Amino acid sequence: ALAFEGVHFRYQDAHASERDLLDGIDLALEPGETMALVGLTGSGKTTLTTLPARLYDVTGGRVTLDGVDVRELTLHDLRTRVGMAFEDSTLFSQTVRENVLLGREDLAPGSPEAERVLREALAVAQAGFVDELPDGVDTVIGEEGLSLSGGQRQRLALARAVAARPAVLVLDDPLSALDVDTEALVEDALREVMSDTTTLVIAHRLATVVGADRI
Repeated sequence: ALAFEGVHFRYQDAHASERDLLDGIDLALEPGETMALVGLTGSGKTTLTTLPARLYDVTGGRVTLDGVDVRELTLHDLRTRVGMAFEDSTLFSQTVRENVLLGREDLAPGSPEAERVLREALAVAQAGFVDELPDGVDTVIGEEGLSLSGGQRQRLALARAVAARPAVLVLDDPLSALDVDTEALVEDALREVMSDTTTLVIAHRLATVVGADRI
């Protein structure tokens, strides 16, 4: 269960006369529920998604996982439980395999289980293009490696979030660079694989939003 309880947030450079960007948010997601957030640009949607994994900390109120304030958990434990995929996806100067399995220290490199998790995550994200790269999943990508398109980067970032199998998944318009048909395939696969995952999603396309349990 993910809950925002009387949450306030303001950036440090906000003028004293400005009201808080998040001004008393009460929002509760039940275990396994998918909730979609919609709103105007600048209304605070993306800021809200940074709070569960403590990319930022609330300036008032609290965010809880199963009733426990996220600030009481170690960052390692918290980010094992909360997975994220954002519109501006970050890839590292590593292989496709290493990027997708980042954070899965429990998997022995090259083991059958690691390969299964990798392939399942890539399939959900419709990232089969990796097999056409020069060295397949062992191709080095990121800043110092092969340059990928925006849609390809987003799919690998989503595969990484899926591979982590978090209890809570936070998605901030992670499919914005995909065409409508590919996006629909990703969403169908994501719903099946993550059916027991609590998901908070921001999206601007109606098709993404209508699949949620609550909007």
